[in-house]
Amino acid sequence: MTDPQTSLNPPLRDALGQLHPRAPDARIVSLVPSITELLCTLGLAPQLVGRTGFCIHPRDIVADIPKVGGTKDVNLEKIRRLAPTHVIVNIDENEKPTADLLAEFVPHVVVTHPVKPADNLELTRLMGFIFGVEAAAERWCAEFKRELAALRSLPPGLPRTVLYCIWQDPWMSVSSDTYIAAMLAELGWHVPALAHGTDAARYPVFSWSEQLVSGLDAVLLSTEPYRFTEAHADALEKQIGIPVLLVDGEMMSWYGSRALAGVRYLRELREMLEGS
Repeated sequence: MTDPQTSLNPPLRDALGQLHPRAPDARIVSLVPSITELLCTLGLAPQLVGRTGFCIHPRDIVADIPKVGGTKDVNLEKIRRLAPTHVIVNIDENEKPTADLLAEFVPHVVVTHPVKPADNLELTRLMGFIFGVEAAAERWCAEFKRELAALRSLPPGLPRTVLYCIWQDPWMSVSSDTYIAAMLAELGWHVPALAHGTDAARYPVFSWSEQLVSGLDAVLLSTEPYRFTEAHADALEKQIGIPVLLVDGEMMSWYGSRALAGVRYLRELREMLEGS
């Protein structure tokens, strides 16, 4: 017999175009830290039966959810024992071979891939639909749309070229097709094209040079995944002679429910650079 809810609300598709019908009684394992937080925001914590060790928010809630390894080194046997109906993965954060192995014994592997702030609306509605919390998802989406509209209504600032650093030894940055670059683009800022290594790399390795620095307005050092600190920023600024700012990596790179605070944080970031 056809579920009347499903006939009224056709199943939504994930990042690979896979259909996922409503499953309000799902047992969920999330391998994506930011989506673990989103699921908790939507009231789905009781249905989360597994998470990665990097799923740290909200701390008081996730502490009681079993860990199944990291985002790259997933313990498949632990997940098998938890018997989830759904596993949430992300194209950037999880390995495709892992997702393929999970698909052999998990009924639904939901693949996500938000690449710009506005994609949080589709992501949240997908989670809300699959797990039967559409009303909570729409409330969050309405608040997010208001914040994004408020950011976009600000008087335009100066266009900037900024180098966003996520690692050192080797130094690594982000390409223009990443979520982080799309966040910066909301301020009218763009990241430089770095030709070192594979031109198409989304997280390219680079080397410092006078030519690189001369084309930049500022450097942003992220607090994650590398734990850059103010000491790193101060030392680098003295070395290269242009503004170097420490930025909150979670605010810049976590989609899902943290993106609401992330959009607000962009205003602070613009003020930080304009005041530097």
